[in-house]
Amino acid sequence: MRKTMMAAVLVIMGAGGALAEPLLGTWRTAPDDNGNTGLIEVAPCGQQICGTLVKSFDSAGKEMASPNTGRQIISETVNAGGGSYKGKVWSPDRDKTYNSRLELTGDTLKVSGCVLGICRDGGSWSRLK
Repeated sequence: MRKTMMAAVLVIMGAGGALAEPLLGTWRTAPDDNGNTGLIEVAPCGQQICGTLVKSFDSAGKEMASPNTGRQIISETVNAGGGSYKGKVWSPDRDKTYNSRLELTGDTLKVSGCVLGICRDGGSWSRLK
């Protein structure tokens, strides 16, 4: 009985790894209107997915201090299937929150969003290895 229980636990643990959310991890944003980029740590937040700014870089690629470090950039995001995600994305350079559409293909995340009928292409983010 004990061996059966251990085997069941191992199978369940293995299945959890296979079902891991592919969006999770650290992403480098596309340059904003000022040429700045950031690193976004994407992680579960309850039943949804959120992303927090963990580092900022100026247009020359030099790390810089930012009052937005620690702020959620991605929020209320859910997997819509087929590599698509829907939720919210906050844009620090415009201080606006957009209804977002994220498209994941391999290690590239295409980000776009709309607010009050005004849409914006957030460019392509790259997964850090």
